[in-house]
Amino acid sequence: MGSPLTSISLSEAMNRDEKNKLRYGSDHAYPADELMPLTCRGRVRGLEPSRGDIDDALGKFSLTLIDTLDTLALLNKTVEFEEAVRRVVADVRLDNDIVVSVFETNIRVLGGLLGGHSMAVMLKESGRMVWYQDELLHMAKDLGLRLLPAFNTSSGLPYPRVNLRYGVRGPETRTGTETDTCTACAGTIILEFAALSRFTGDPTFEAHARRALDFLWEKRQRNSNLVGTTINIHSGEWVSRDSGVGAGIDSYYEYLMKAYILLGDDRFLQRFNTHYASIMKYISQPPLLLDVHIHKPLLPARTWMDSLLAFFPGLQVLKGDIRPAIETHEMLYQVTKKHNFLPEAFTTDFRVHWAQHPLRPEFAESTYFLYKATRDPYYLEVGRTILENLNRFARVPCGFAAMKDVRTGSHEDRMDSFFLAEMFKYLFLLFAEEDDLPFNQFLLFAGEELDDSNFEWTCPNTRLLFPDPTFPRNLREPIRSAVDKSCPRPTTHREPGMGRPPLRAQDFMANNPEHLELLRRMGVSLIHLKDGRVQLVQHATQAVSAIAAEDGMRFMQEMMELSSQQQKEQLPPRAVQIVSHPYFGRVVLTAGPAQFGLDLSKSSSGVRGFVTVAEPYNGCSELSNGEIVAGRIALLQRGQCMFAEKARHIHKAGAIGGIVIDDNEGSSSDTAPLFQMAGDGRNTDDVTLPLLFLFHKEGNILLEALKEYREVEVLLSDKARDRGETLSKTERRCEYEKILICEEGEEKDHTSPASLEPVDQSQLTTQEQTTDDSVLGQESVQPAEGLGSYVSVDVGEEPAVDGDSSSQSVDSLMADWQEDLAAFKQMEKDEL
Repeated sequence: MGSPLTSISLSEAMNRDEKNKLRYGSDHAYPADELMPLTCRGRVRGLEPSRGDIDDALGKFSLTLIDTLDTLALLNKTVEFEEAVRRVVADVRLDNDIVVSVFETNIRVLGGLLGGHSMAVMLKESGRMVWYQDELLHMAKDLGLRLLPAFNTSSGLPYPRVNLRYGVRGPETRTGTETDTCTACAGTIILEFAALSRFTGDPTFEAHARRALDFLWEKRQRNSNLVGTTINIHSGEWVSRDSGVGAGIDSYYEYLMKAYILLGDDRFLQRFNTHYASIMKYISQPPLLLDVHIHKPLLPARTWMDSLLAFFPGLQVLKGDIRPAIETHEMLYQVTKKHNFLPEAFTTDFRVHWAQHPLRPEFAESTYFLYKATRDPYYLEVGRTILENLNRFARVPCGFAAMKDVRTGSHEDRMDSFFLAEMFKYLFLLFAEEDDLPFNQFLLFAGEELDDSNFEWTCPNTRLLFPDPTFPRNLREPIRSAVDKSCPRPTTHREPGMGRPPLRAQDFMANNPEHLELLRRMGVSLIHLKDGRVQLVQHATQAVSAIAAEDGMRFMQEMMELSSQQQKEQLPPRAVQIVSHPYFGRVVLTAGPAQFGLDLSKSSSGVRGFVTVAEPYNGCSELSNGEIVAGRIALLQRGQCMFAEKARHIHKAGAIGGIVIDDNEGSSSDTAPLFQMAGDGRNTDDVTLPLLFLFHKEGNILLEALKEYREVEVLLSDKARDRGETLSKTERRCEYEKILICEEGEEKDHTSPASLEPVDQSQLTTQEQTTDDSVLGQESVQPAEGLGSYVSVDVGEEPAVDGDSSSQSVDSLMADWQEDLAAFKQMEKDEL
């Protein structure tokens, strides 16, 4: 192959440091289920704040270690693999009194034990691990028996959760009361359970998995041959009738196809082919894959896609349908290049819908399959992009951190087990040469001649499908340009003769008594929410007249349209990036913007400077430490006065920027909507420095760093910068040489940290407010059954201010973060 891309070697693709990340267990997290890469410690369920359903994957059974066993063997790290197996056998307990997800435990833990057993047997046959006596298989059977009680339902569909010690349907189990499960949750069992039955000779496991699949097949919608997303495990009624190939259904289709490959049962392929024909008829709108209603499959169910559908091009390769695989994969790649990572959900015009990215492996998986099927070096370039983005934006001192927001590059203290277990595996296989692999990988069928009569039963020879090597490129070209354009949006027209309401939505002010009276007459009531927004609810029967009720309905419609427009025009989140030693740009905090001051999106370099705590901390009066704040970025506490007033005080002291930290203990960007700080009703043209807002959790990370290292430098910008851009000359040399503590007396790079650019005052907006700390939050519009028209909007109202907050010391604010203090000390050791 003559392309220079084919010269990408395995050593370039995955260097020693990256492989060493697989040693997470002995370094930071073992025996915890997962690594928390920002705080360099293990995530133990019950000791960390609950994350809801996400934590159902954690069972106090060293999840990441088990899930990664076969990856260690695949990377030819046989010493580490043997050590890991010994640890699992000696330390892991499966009888914990804990409720776990049946789906997650099956694919990650049972699958990990079976994969590890397979690798151990292969190594034993080659003369290594001669001590191994099927210990992992015995553990797998033990776990399988603990999952079996979940299948004790009239339908055969499993309960979504099970207690590892007590099973289901008992007061001590804390489960067995659920009625619904997702299609993927019930239909993603067969591979592991069938393998367990074949390994142990006990048919019970495979029989239960087959029964669940049979029930789902019987409950498909017979006209469309599609399945819904959520089903009642007792009655078999579809709870959610949306159908797609993403979250909730994805792996059901995947396991049908792979069950045929693994078990050779034609029924699985027949069912898959039936479903696949309907998917391509109704859901596939190349290059898009859009959910539809199972009873009315010509009606779209939503206008956005989730990232889990990125597995589908790889499944299409296994099916042998290469053309749509190329098209959809290219769309996903262009979205990835647009945002550095694939957002958790994105719209049909490729904008961010959900901004998170938990380092999912599905796109890398499809990239691997397409490269193996086509041998097109283009997919090596795609793999290189994935690797480079991981290293540039996700790599942190103790591992790789999930992206909290792909728009800003901010991180989440999370590294799911599938990152090491799957992402590393697919990237390794993508770049590996034959002699890099300790065993033969799965090979696609590729006969010399293509027999059309057997097309449904084999994977085709792609050389015959695409004799012209430029053909795949021609498929990709139009998709590449389409992602760079926005889909046109329809214009809303009013019906002729329908007059305007007496109060326009854009004129409404929640603190105007006249407006409130007009709302009352139209049957619209106003409810104040705790987060500073107000909720508008219309009851037509409470209007003073039928005409007033109609006016109220039109007002609500206007408000919904206005709210939707404001949400599209809302300022995006900003980033606070810690760039000084020992972080060097690796820690990025999600920050809320202000509607006044320097617009960071207009600044190519952002504002960089050392941080210092303002005195008084609330910044509501002239600063007593102005000489220290001058030339620095001031840290302020939220409360007791308007944001603009705080900005004016630090501006007067000579600060180059400000960061307001929430005084609401426990608040976090993980759970709260994004803040936009509004003005105070006055002209704010005099404020020319940037002001950003951090929630309590993110703010305390910064305060902890300041307490530990005294001199902490940050970069305020519209999005995280590449690490190389954040380092001074000396820091770059130290980083390159892996010397984090420079010799005393070395020359520092004293480039001005904050070259403020002129502000376009037309970009600054103000909003009249009557409350302290006016905040513009993220608007939401949604229907509410039984409440008529309903809309939530923000009017800048603020919760009551704690009168004692001014006397609260910084030390007390950081009391809950003492445990993280020790973790931060690990960063330097990790770098060295």
